[in-house]
Amino acid sequence: MEANETTQRNTLVVRKPCFGLPTGCPQCLSAYIYLKLSQCSFHLDYHLNYPDSDQIPYFEAGDSVTYNNEKEGIIDCLKKDAGDLDVGLSSLPEWIPNKVMLTTWLADALEYELWVGSDPSSASSIYYSDLSWPLGKVLFWKKANWVKLKHEISKDNAEVKEEDIYGRANSAYDALSTLLGEDNYLFENRPSSLDAIFLAHALVVLQAFPESSILRTNFSKHANLVRYVQQRKEELIEAAGTSPSNDPYFGAGASSSTSGGPSTSSSKFKRKPKKEQQTKEEKKYKRRAKYFVVAQVVAVVLFLSIMSGISDDGEIELDDGDLEYGYDD
Repeated sequence: MEANETTQRNTLVVRKPCFGLPTGCPQCLSAYIYLKLSQCSFHLDYHLNYPDSDQIPYFEAGDSVTYNNEKEGIIDCLKKDAGDLDVGLSSLPEWIPNKVMLTTWLADALEYELWVGSDPSSASSIYYSDLSWPLGKVLFWKKANWVKLKHEISKDNAEVKEEDIYGRANSAYDALSTLLGEDNYLFENRPSSLDAIFLAHALVVLQAFPESSILRTNFSKHANLVRYVQQRKEELIEAAGTSPSNDPYFGAGASSSTSGGPSTSSSKFKRKPKKEQQTKEEKKYKRRAKYFVVAQVVAVVLFLSIMSGISDDGEIELDDGDLEYGYDD
């Protein structure tokens, strides 16, 4: 048993750390928290290329690799490798309604505020800060317009849509605050995948968004939710030494040493050794890397072309066909 544990290396590959978090990407952070809650031993690694790839995060367990764009989703796939935290909980009558709120209402609100309703610096820091300015600008513009198309947002209905998105988020916060009460977890006072999803959402809202953020303001009105996030953050991130910088929201330094007893899981910042046998997806990444510089040049040309289409009043003139692209988060 011990020999098997030493030979198998579990690695979670995520986007880079920022805002005092081990990763600023909400999907990556939920996967990280799930592994922590399940007490699965793993190493943390970073993938800095292709920030628009829907394959990140991905989890390497020995020779097998699970990607974020798997049909079941990264969390359900992690249940097979790290253990199912939802056993005995997913059959509860309140499970499905709360899962729907987390994966639709709150996910939509977070997506909207990241790309449309807030300062673009948060999304840029999470996804594009390592890219050249023109390439990052084009990718941000592309994603922001994809979000608007997804939610059918236009100039005529922008205010109504925003009010609707934030209204559903507020209802979800109210419901989750009532569900949590004074417990430490959402269901039966034990961790679940929904805790991982909600904690990732809350940490991004509280630490990546500015004080003027509507989501941050509304979330902070629920004292028990703030307490819940703070306590879990101290246990899962700060005590494990995986918070890369000071926490601007809670006012507590992100310690690099244990502060609440030793952690049962390992998530050390280490680079991956080169594997002798590579998966098809890894080989594809290497082939794509050869064209990365070319892609940057194309992005510069595209950006300049877009800017040349800006009218005197500052609005971008687009044909209907210009917005037809399949962007996967």
